[in-house]
Amino acid sequence: MKCLTIFLLSVFLVLAENAAVQEFTKANNLFTPVVYKQISQTEKGNFLVSPLSAETVLALLQSGCKDETAQELRTVLHLPEDKETVESAIKSLLPKLKGNDLYTLHTANKMYVKKNFSIKEGFKKAAAQVYYADTDTIDFAQSVQAAKTMNSWVEKHTNDKIHNLIESNLLDEGTRAVLINALYFKANWSSPFPLASTRNINFYKTATDIVQVDALQHFEVYFNYYESPHLKAEFLELPFKGNEASMMIVLPKERDGLAALESQIENVFAPMHTLKTEYLNVILPKFRIETSINFKNILKNLGVQKIFDAKEADLSGVAGEKGDLIVSEVAQKNFH
Repeated sequence: MKCLTIFLLSVFLVLAENAAVQEFTKANNLFTPVVYKQISQTEKGNFLVSPLSAETVLALLQSGCKDETAQELRTVLHLPEDKETVESAIKSLLPKLKGNDLYTLHTANKMYVKKNFSIKEGFKKAAAQVYYADTDTIDFAQSVQAAKTMNSWVEKHTNDKIHNLIESNLLDEGTRAVLINALYFKANWSSPFPLASTRNINFYKTATDIVQVDALQHFEVYFNYYESPHLKAEFLELPFKGNEASMMIVLPKERDGLAALESQIENVFAPMHTLKTEYLNVILPKFRIETSINFKNILKNLGVQKIFDAKEADLSGVAGEKGDLIVSEVAQKNFH
């Protein structure tokens, strides 16, 4: 059956963290389902998105916005009003999301600003020291070379796994600022699936659309599991080695139940499901996902307008004066 796959990182260890992290996590838990809804309206197949990673780089952006421009962005991101709370949360959170000996997690966050603008030192400092992000100026008019430079930087910072994040046809002499966000994750399962048990199965993309796929199998193994009568779905947590990250599989009980499940996506993501250890048989189709997400369109649909409008935008905390900079693109690409 077709199912939802939710990638969980240690951001959900919020109960052991400070108030600022709790507030930021709450904001991301509100941002995540609305992002999912936006993407699912246009992406008809499988997709991979990291709302947490996007919210982090957008939080950096709002730190360089002023007045109503900053307020509009904070409202859509559900961020706290004061800059100190946001930065305190980011400082506590990001070090815990870096890869280690147990898993590989590469993120690449960068803001490129049009050549001849001088990026302000305070913004550079916040980007590097708080948000683990880079900033740079570039000649967008040289679109092919600019795209090559930006994509090479992403490749370098994602272990050469993510390519072609920015297309040159998105850039021209009118481009003023571009936010890029890329994420690559790789880890081994805490309980590895025996490769010898791999077999071909029927996979139901819909109630009537069936394809043959290779599937991994686990028989009689303990996993965290929950069955929701209200959502008519099953929740299965598959931990990665070290138990610092996990994948949550959400499977509708009915073969045609995915649309109904997605219509209640806020409840799917809500931290309300009590997982219990169960002795289970698990069959999981093999998969690999790489997805490019245009967050500019998502943000516009959610009500963010000012950062894209030269008459309204105030990014003077980044560079220049009010109206000098607008955000031309917000691009994310994820690979797992």
